Amino acid sequence: MSSQPIALLSVYDKTGLLDLAKALNQSGVRLLGSGGTAKKIREAGIKIEDVSDVTKAPEMLGGRVKTLHPAVHGGILARSIPSDIKDLEDNGISPITIVVCNLYPFTETISKPNCTLADAVEEIDIGGVTLLRGAAKNHARVSILSDPSDYAEFLKEWNEGSGKIGDGLRNRLALKAFEMTARYDEAISGYFRQQYVSADLPSEKLSGPVQRLPLRYGANPHQKPAQAYITGRPLPFK
Repeated sequence: MSSQPIALLSVYDKTGLLDLAKALNQSGVRLLGSGGTAKKIREAGIKIEDVSDVTKAPEMLGGRVKTLHPAVHGGILARSIPSDIKDLEDNGISPITIVVCNLYPFTETISKPNCTLADAVEEIDIGGVTLLRGAAKNHARVSILSDPSDYAEFLKEWNEGSGKIGDGLRNRLALKAFEMTARYDEAISGYFRQQYVSADLPSEKLSGPVQRLPLRYGANPHQKPAQAYITGRPLPFK
């Protein structure tokens, strides 16, 4: 595998991004970035390549497709075993050591009073979730940074270890990424449960058996009402 470590950066929340990118660049890491992430880093005078330089495919569909490509996910998911190394070499793919990624703000979007279904759909992150899950799955080799509050600790260990990250930190970062995608998917399914199979919808708008029931009781004036719901089958009560 390539001796120069590669970091892929694709973030919505750009808190601490420039300090992280600068430090990684100064330590000899090759930086790849998508869309606005690469633009922000480049405008700060930090060397970075676009993901499209690696995939040889442009971003398309209004940004819906950016990082979904074997040149990216092969580099993330490859293990340090002979067969995976050979696959990378045969396909001209470089391994990716660090992934920095966080997601579109779906929960914040659906919390807005004027949010439409179309607005919500466009805030469903596809490529970011795939990056998080792929890097977290391969955390035996790859470090996944999903929370800007972890950047400083990561850089400290990276520099002190001359580019090596211990199992403990990699394991913890992977768990955090899995927790992030779990919360994200729960927010999305909860939103569509409310839109399509909630008991408070008119019958003509129900897309199937009721799976969600808003609860009026037990909520204080400053709290949102609770709900009862079930997944994959109708509610067993009305």
